[in-house]
Amino acid sequence: MTRTVKTQVCIIGAGPSGLLLSQLLANVGIDTVVLDRKDRAYIEGRIRAGVLEQGTVTALEEAGVADRLHREGLPHEGFEISFDGDRHRIDIKALTDKTVTVYGQTEVTKDLFDKRFAEGQQFFFNVENVTPIDLKSATPRVAFTHDGEHVVIACDYISGCDGFHGVSRQAIPADVLKTFERVYPFGWLGAMVDKPPVSHELIYANHERGFALASMRSETRSRYYVQCDVNDDIGAWSDDRFWEELALRLGPDAASNLTTGPSFEKSIAPLRSFVAEPMRYGNLFLAGDAAHIVPPTGAKGLNLAMADIRILSRALIEHYKDRNDHFIETYSQTVLTRVWKVERFSWQLSTLMHQFPQNSPFEKRMQRAEFDFLSSSESASRAIAENYVGLPLD
Repeated sequence: MTRTVKTQVCIIGAGPSGLLLSQLLANVGIDTVVLDRKDRAYIEGRIRAGVLEQGTVTALEEAGVADRLHREGLPHEGFEISFDGDRHRIDIKALTDKTVTVYGQTEVTKDLFDKRFAEGQQFFFNVENVTPIDLKSATPRVAFTHDGEHVVIACDYISGCDGFHGVSRQAIPADVLKTFERVYPFGWLGAMVDKPPVSHELIYANHERGFALASMRSETRSRYYVQCDVNDDIGAWSDDRFWEELALRLGPDAASNLTTGPSFEKSIAPLRSFVAEPMRYGNLFLAGDAAHIVPPTGAKGLNLAMADIRILSRALIEHYKDRNDHFIETYSQTVLTRVWKVERFSWQLSTLMHQFPQNSPFEKRMQRAEFDFLSSSESASRAIAENYVGLPLD
């Protein structure tokens, strides 16, 4: 027995990008159904990004979910880059007249879930065998199994917000889809600790032993990373070893302010740059990690996904409210132009800040020269700042 559910837009993936899309569309009366292979608690519990561009904050304001963000988020006017102990501050406020906000992706997700549940959003959690069907037709569908029941969502459009390992990108035929990828030869070991951050702003450090990042989620919760072998055994990284390595890489000035303690979350993440083209196939749209991955060095993953959603929501609203399909027809080209610029910035910052095992002495000197130029040129710092606070949507 098959159950059929009708809606205007079926959203695959209940992460922040899928939730934001459902909220922006709901605000103008466009009906959606959201499904995910995990449950709400799992989705909310994922430890992810924590730096929001001004455009992402604006999107959350437009969605009506920014009250707690404005109460608890930490506005940042700059960040610091350290290279072999030499330090340079990028004053993003002075250079761009914009700021970023530190507010965890977990909190963004909770805020969006609270809003969607309060408004009666229809969700299907813990779904299996998700299959987008008839994507080139005027009546696309999404079939899946839920609690042993076969369900089909009949819709006008499908938004694939289901991440790098999701089914949405895989639904595009292989002879249509093009992918571009670089896998980096290291990972990030991240640790979360309920201690005050070492600095009131983020510190990115390139040390001869590898990259380190001092970040935060609040004034009492810190998030730290060190570059490591992606195949390292997490069990071999005791808290003591982690703190010792972090302090060494951040340098003595920053380390003197480091408050250590037991970590309550520790994990190793691989780094890659990845783009899939096109981001639209028929009536399927890809958004976020389903279409692109950036190394976390530039804090762009969540922000890039949210920008996709702002562009996609505009396209769908124009279609339903004004019968104007211009933005639908240009969606893939518009977002990919911006995606590649953000990929460039994330690649640039990753290349500058990490120790690459294959780097020759010449390449290491080029890293140093890049830092020296950045620290002595206001124009170079402004270019970094403009990318860090977020590029225009189009």
